[in-house]
Amino acid sequence: MTRNQHFLLTIHILFLITSLAYAGEKSAGLNPFTSIHEMRMGVLAHDVDNLWSRSQKEDGVDINAEVILNIFYQYILNGTARPNLGMTINTSGDTSKIYTGMVWERPLPYNLSIHLGIGLAVHDGELDTNDPNKKSLGSHVLFHIPIEVGYKLGPRYRVYLYFDHMSNAYLASPNEGMDTLGIRVGYRF
Repeated sequence: MTRNQHFLLTIHILFLITSLAYAGEKSAGLNPFTSIHEMRMGVLAHDVDNLWSRSQKEDGVDINAEVILNIFYQYILNGTARPNLGMTINTSGDTSKIYTGMVWERPLPYNLSIHLGIGLAVHDGELDTNDPNKKSLGSHVLFHIPIEVGYKLGPRYRVYLYFDHMSNAYLASPNEGMDTLGIRVGYRF
């Protein structure tokens, strides 16, 4: 399979899992949206220079969408850890990704909150290339680490300053890694 076929297969599998969960709750007479804690969408700068990855090769703007689930959550260190599922699509045809993991949220004073996460991402980028305009990511499956600061606008709406890093943590070679940075908005159910 080509890398695009792997990426499309992964998207289909995630869509199938989400659809089955939705259908299961609906058939059980439950509101399917009770399993969704929050939906977030945003615009991100792609492959930002001088952050964790320390270099920039790819271009464009990323469109991001993420669902924070209200299942299997845990209260840890005065915060709540919940599973997430998201995707980031690059508008210039460079590396796009889908990801999943856990995101820990801790409320702070003045309607602020901090969000830290860990998980895995699957991408359609290059593994090892000599192209000066592409990152060599070393593996199709990478660690995904999001960090976010939120501001509560009201009972349901939030705005976030979002950063994420993905890399193979030197488990494969090469390991150029990639960072994104941007703004997201969230709606809580």
